[in-house]
Amino acid sequence: MAGFNRIIMIGNLTRDPDYKQLNSGQGVCKLGIASNRQFKNRQTGGMSQEVCYIDVDVWGPQAETCKQYLQKGRPVLVEGRLRYDSWEDQQGQMRSKHTIVADRVIFLASGAQNDISDEKDESDMPEPTNQAEKNCLIK
Repeated sequence: MAGFNRIIMIGNLTRDPDYKQLNSGQGVCKLGIASNRQFKNRQTGGMSQEVCYIDVDVWGPQAETCKQYLQKGRPVLVEGRLRYDSWEDQQGQMRSKHTIVADRVIFLASGAQNDISDEKDESDMPEPTNQAEKNCLIK
């Protein structure tokens, strides 16, 4: 049976990136993102909000770029696949969670950054120095 495992999610980083280089030399950057959903509660008629928290693993050169440019609170778009992890904790209880394994992370500009950039002359803005920055930065 064929399967399709794809996810696209926009959210804000809940913590600073955690970058590690494995013994193989491969880099991995672990991110946490929170995505908000606002909806009308049919029972109360008022607006309600729920938050979805999920961990993201970014591998390879893109992991290094995330380590360099991202910090807590920064909005990102993550595209990748879901992975299901399960393990036994120290008390012997089975635990599980879903994680996004990122194929692509796009850095989004926050509202405060947009306000600041509108006030500056574009000649003052630094140009991306490599292809990774050009691919990842969105104004």
